[in-house]
Amino acid sequence: TVGLAVDGTPMKITSVAGGFPAAQTFLEVKALEVAMAVENGADEVDMVINIGAAKEHNWDLVREDMKAVIDAARESSRYVKVKVIIETCLLTEEEKIRMCDIVSKSDAVFIKTSTGKNGIAATPEAAVAMCLAIRQFAEKTGRKVGFKAAGGISTAESAALYYSIVEEILGEEWLTPERFRIGASSLANNLLSEIEGREIKYF
Repeated sequence: TVGLAVDGTPMKITSVAGGFPAAQTFLEVKALEVAMAVENGADEVDMVINIGAAKEHNWDLVREDMKAVIDAARESSRYVKVKVIIETCLLTEEEKIRMCDIVSKSDAVFIKTSTGKNGIAATPEAAVAMCLAIRQFAEKTGRKVGFKAAGGISTAESAALYYSIVEEILGEEWLTPERFRIGASSLANNLLSEIEGREIKYF
């Protein structure tokens, strides 16, 4: 149904998969779930890192999980973008930077702050740390990974703050849908309400 609704438009179908929101399931299940999402029309897939492995600093297992999910998304004939959620509220500053480096070295196209399911979601502090890590990786390798802030961003002022962080640290070339996104379901409703002058709950 969603596919029919967006067919012929520039809109894309995004699905969470891979054991969202905690990623605490068998690797085979994660890969199968992603493959099924793609088979059913997903153009983009949002996955969550293996938090347990990250907290144990088992970086090889984190990479293995990520590779299995990304490979499952790419096995179709279509190009499917994968966004990797690192769940910043559960990571230390050092772990956030390490995860940004690991995701940047993978075939993922976006690093996303959070699921919004674990207390504190996106924070400006986490955004700064992530954007600095993304910039450093881009300067070293030329690969420019996208940044997505998600969770708790519900006002125009908060959205503008994340926009400013990206503009200041990563530059104007990141201010496109291909490299910068905001998780905006509640934000969209609030913006529409301000524009229309009445409460709107479209999303």
